[in-house]
Amino acid sequence: MAALTQPTNLARAADPAPDPLQGITAELRARILAHGPWPLPQRRDRSNRVSGNAAAIAFGRKLFFDEGLSRFGALSCASCHKPDKAWGDGRAKASAAAGLDRNTPSLFNLRHLRVFGWDGGADSLWMQTIRPILDSREMAASPEHVREHVAGRSELASDYRRVFGSAPSQDVPERALVNVAKALAAFQETITTGRTPFDEFRDALANGDRKTMARYPPAARRGLLLFVDKGQCSTCHSGPVFTSQEFYDTGVAPGRGPIDTGRFGGLAKLEASPYTRLGVHSDERGRRPFWQMRRPLPTDSDRGAFRVPPLRNVAQTGPYMHNGSIATLADAVRHYTTRDRERRSSGNAAPLPLIDLDEVEIADLLAFLESLTATSAP
Repeated sequence: MAALTQPTNLARAADPAPDPLQGITAELRARILAHGPWPLPQRRDRSNRVSGNAAAIAFGRKLFFDEGLSRFGALSCASCHKPDKAWGDGRAKASAAAGLDRNTPSLFNLRHLRVFGWDGGADSLWMQTIRPILDSREMAASPEHVREHVAGRSELASDYRRVFGSAPSQDVPERALVNVAKALAAFQETITTGRTPFDEFRDALANGDRKTMARYPPAARRGLLLFVDKGQCSTCHSGPVFTSQEFYDTGVAPGRGPIDTGRFGGLAKLEASPYTRLGVHSDERGRRPFWQMRRPLPTDSDRGAFRVPPLRNVAQTGPYMHNGSIATLADAVRHYTTRDRERRSSGNAAPLPLIDLDEVEIADLLAFLESLTATSAP
């Protein structure tokens, strides 16, 4: 899938032999190195006993493309998370059994996250997977339907028994639903991105390999310095996955219809759900999850705040923002600059500050963001 390209007339005239360390102080070097190394070590989800299990991954892959999981037999997980659309759908807002209010996020690198959904309304990948299965606007299924579908197809029933040690017909519907979600989560954990031009530069910087560093395009290098310095983008888009996994009001206009409360509603979902890491369906009970340690109840400051999205392969995952209101990556960058004067708060949280960037700097920042697109298989 081709990365987005930007007008070449915005680029600076490049030095024929630029110094790959130009502008990189010790402090900026440390900030750059904090975005790697990549790939990260694989870690199992301790709340999901089949995380990393090869049989569960194969079972979950079948289920992901199985339209029979939906109530009317017409939608699968892949209906909205399309492999050829960077595991999204390319739409501003998702559309399944009915139209939804939010953009469909990509499934890249979910195994490295601790909160899920734009509002953080799930504290595990298997919990997040249950939501669209039951949502009347999406797959509109029930625990009973899920159990009957898997039990009624010999291949799926055999896979279920192999993975979970019991026949689906022997398990109560809710247990069958949770087990199906855990197998689906095991598969989704395998959807990762490979190494990028940025990773090659980052590792060369760590090793003092100037020859490899010099292969990194000058525009991308300038954009990287903007990202970690003047733009302060790495404050929110931090770490190897390029997300702090925190929640902010990004200043996106709410548009028509009810205002999306964001993190406020997400925390309420966590409090009310029987499917959290603290619940009876978790394989890791007794450990307080991150969301509960940080803030057990929603407050007004959470209204209109949304999770910082990861940036790996970001050039492939538009449209952007929680409501898909920004079509291109260039416009997403401009949204955070002082040149975009029409931003409005989407809630009560304090919007992020604007950055003073000219068009050439915007082009450089885009060159860096495009360098986060994988050029090799994971």
